[in-house]
Amino acid sequence: AQVAIVVQGFWPVCQPLPSTGQQLYFLAGAMQALAGYKTTYEILIPGTRGTTVNKGCNVTMHATGVVKETGKKFWSTEDPGQQPFAYQAGVGGVITGWDQGCLGMEIGETRKLLIPAEEGYGSAGFPAWGIPPGGTLEFTLECLQVK
Repeated sequence: AQVAIVVQGFWPVCQPLPSTGQQLYFLAGAMQALAGYKTTYEILIPGTRGTTVNKGCNVTMHATGVVKETGKKFWSTEDPGQQPFAYQAGVGGVITGWDQGCLGMEIGETRKLLIPAEEGYGSAGFPAWGIPPGGTLEFTLECLQVK
C-alpha cells in the first residue's frame, strides 16, 4: 500500500518489506546529505532491501548524466549502443561524488545524485563530454547488480 500524506512539502512513501511485510517509510523528493561530502542524493525508487553497495563491491548500474547548469545530457547507458556501467564501489575508480553517493544503494533502487564540481570533474570540466569547467552534475542511477 502507498501512503499519500504531505509532510513539510515531501511525500512519504510506504513500501512493505519483502521479508517481513513490515512497512518502510522514506521521503520521496527529499535531497539527503552525504556525510563528509557536498554531494547530495534523493531516493527516487526504493530498492529491494536486499544486497547493498558497499566499498569494494562490483556494481552494475544504468546511469544518465546531465550538466545541471545547461540541462544537457552528456551520457546515458540507456542510449542506443550503450550498456550498463560496471565499476568497483568506494575505491576511487570513478569521480568522488558518484563513488561515495552510490554507497548504500540497494539492488533495484533508483537514486539521483547532485554532484558539485569539486566532487566531479572540477575546474577543468570534461570538455570531450560537454561538461564545462566547474559544472555541477546530476546523475540518475539504477542499481542493477551487486557482487
